[in-house]
Amino acid sequence: MIRDATAADGAAIAGMLARAFADDPAMCYIFPDPRDRAKRLPRLFALLYDADAPGLRLVTGEAQAATLWQRPGTPQAGTIDLLRRAIPLIGALGFALPRALRVGDALDAHAPPERHWYLHIAGVDPAFQGKGLGGASIREGLARAAADGLPAYLETATERNVALYRSLGFAVTSEWHVPKGGPKFWSMLRAPD
Repeated sequence: MIRDATAADGAAIAGMLARAFADDPAMCYIFPDPRDRAKRLPRLFALLYDADAPGLRLVTGEAQAATLWQRPGTPQAGTIDLLRRAIPLIGALGFALPRALRVGDALDAHAPPERHWYLHIAGVDPAFQGKGLGGASIREGLARAAADGLPAYLETATERNVALYRSLGFAVTSEWHVPKGGPKFWSMLRAPD
């Protein structure tokens, strides 16, 4: 049911993630206008999908759910790579760029210093939520990451997701807010098996 995603899955996954995150507190903060959010999220998730290519990208058969993982020690993008991505990123974010940077800086500031697998994005199409697809995709990623003997880390701005992540072995390590009126986040860590 869960498979490795390919480049050909990118558009379907980006569209599904846009639907899954349409009411996410962080995305609502970055894109306050719902119409603008609906227009920009597919482009943003397409860029994030491509950027996470060196990691582990998992998807259900018809892209009803997906998880994007960054491998331990994933290096920060170099200047050339940042410049190459800048124009598409500015196009996807538009005037929301300062809020998006604020969220990104806060996420970076709260990441654990030790090596870890990072569950960057987990989403389920709203029409398929509550059927166990998100949990299955996360468990598959955790099983693949287990060989490294390293913790897994994530953060969520959606309080109802905290219980799901706890059921998968994650524990809340901190709660914090993005500066300047941004959303609340929960940082969560799962010890290695």
